[in-house]
Amino acid sequence: MADVLEQDQTHQTLQEVNQALENGMFVHVRRMLQDMEPEDIAHLLEASPPKERQVLWQLTDPEEQGEILDELSEDVKDGIVSQMEPEKLAAVTEGMETDDVAYVLRSLPDGKYQKVLAQMDATDRHRVEKALAYPEETAGGMMSTDFITIRGDVTADVVLRYLRMKGELPEATDALYVVDQNEQLIGHLSLSTLITTQPDIEVQEVMEDADEAISVEMDDSEVANLFERRNWLSAPVVDLDNHLVGRITIDDVVDIIREDAEHSMMSMAGLDDDEDTFAPVMKSARRRSIWLGVNVLAALAAASVSNLFEETLDQMAAIAILMTIVPSMGGVAGNQTVALVIRGLAVGHIGETNTRWLLSKEARVGLINGILWAAIIGGVVVVWKGNLILGLIIAGAMMTNLLVAGVAGVCIPILLKKLNIDPALAGGMALTTITDIIGLSVFLGLATVFLV
Repeated sequence: MADVLEQDQTHQTLQEVNQALENGMFVHVRRMLQDMEPEDIAHLLEASPPKERQVLWQLTDPEEQGEILDELSEDVKDGIVSQMEPEKLAAVTEGMETDDVAYVLRSLPDGKYQKVLAQMDATDRHRVEKALAYPEETAGGMMSTDFITIRGDVTADVVLRYLRMKGELPEATDALYVVDQNEQLIGHLSLSTLITTQPDIEVQEVMEDADEAISVEMDDSEVANLFERRNWLSAPVVDLDNHLVGRITIDDVVDIIREDAEHSMMSMAGLDDDEDTFAPVMKSARRRSIWLGVNVLAALAAASVSNLFEETLDQMAAIAILMTIVPSMGGVAGNQTVALVIRGLAVGHIGETNTRWLLSKEARVGLINGILWAAIIGGVVVVWKGNLILGLIIAGAMMTNLLVAGVAGVCIPILLKKLNIDPALAGGMALTTITDIIGLSVFLGLATVFLV
């Protein structure tokens, strides 16, 4: 209900903004934007066509533009950033957390990226370069370098005086990281422990060991799984030598979880999860035509099976009427299994140790459903067409295809993942192609043998 109300509010605001822009009331629109939060402005920009989007961006408060860019989807963000001058980009990213700056600048061409870095001071430039040195979908690519370190041989009172002297903590700080003289992580001290510890107690006596630090090379999906399982609010990130290089906070992980969910949903349709809803026509057409081309090849492969049995189809109209049922049922059953396996792979439930059991289980599920629906569909066909042989043929094809769909639904995503191909992107299409080919081949093959 809350989401519906929020969407209604967004569309109402968008309508008011568009009317004001059409009437040339730019000062009024600027005031409206000044009263909105950065995430709401980002949502408004994403819901606007390109022309209005550019006008709205020019009317936003320059001091909030960095936060707005951080809230935008990647495709929309890239479109805006590509139009900005390097000096302007450097200005709007000033004061942002390192991981947010990396997100904003990552897609820039190398020449423009270097110009933006040249506008930064040495400290900020070093931090950004360090963050961008790691692949985007790793812990290093999502971490922030804003954190506080302390030594283990100082007292709680010294740490508290140090924090008061700093005056401000990095956003979402819930722990301080304890390092040795070589900047290697040895533990962490939660703020709750710090403020409840006697002032003369040394940090090393109350700190927690750093046995759960995240490797800088860890995949971001694995990071999200760890946060979900262990209910972390933040976690330190270390390099291969156990040097503390950054930290990841729960807000970063929420973004990853949301992006993974959007990715799975959009990939089923062959779309980029960050694709701009209001992207230019040619850009959208070009992206989607690639997927359509792949799908055409799969459809032609399935159609070629029907072509092999052209004489059978010419001689018996009932076969032509019923031939779509078998592949359709196999496609539905197989895609159910594919969705289940993709989710299991995403959350780390499926590995080498349990793949064989899962394959056996889904084969048995397919067999049971195959027997059930073979009996139902076969009986319907016998009553409908008055032909026992035709009923037995479609029953046999149905049982075979549902069994194959269960097995393929497990094997295809696992195989694609091993080949470094996104199962969410290609799994459904590959499964449907297999069930179409197997279903039609078995059904038309049996019909050719027993009816023609």
